[in-house]
Amino acid sequence: MRTMVGLALVLLAFGAHAEDDESTPCDNVETDQQSYECAQYSRTTAERELDAAFTDLLDRIKEQYAGQSAKISDVSKRLNDAQALWKQLRDADCKVETFEQKPGKDFDAALNTCLAQRSDDRSEYLQSLGLQNSD
Repeated sequence: MRTMVGLALVLLAFGAHAEDDESTPCDNVETDQQSYECAQYSRTTAERELDAAFTDLLDRIKEQYAGQSAKISDVSKRLNDAQALWKQLRDADCKVETFEQKPGKDFDAALNTCLAQRSDDRSEYLQSLGLQNSD
């Protein structure tokens, strides 16, 4: 399991941080402690990117529906509701995926890896979401 988590962390870190030239805790992961630190870093980074993607989407809505405050409000509320539900589903799914893990750093690393992967997927979805003006 550690090998799979380690490999997932490296792939996740590479994908999420391919453009970064700075070193990260995910560089040269060889120990369990490094895997744990990489998982924490990946989760934090993925959640920060998720928040940015969501904010960017809300900004695109405001731009697309400029001067139409009722539409902006309606779509923004729908997106906020959907995002809250998605986070609940993400957290529940990751709890299922890590059910067999024993409490400790292995569990934390597996949970953080799952949350990071799901958050990265959601960020990509939010970035690709294009709302069509129906006027």
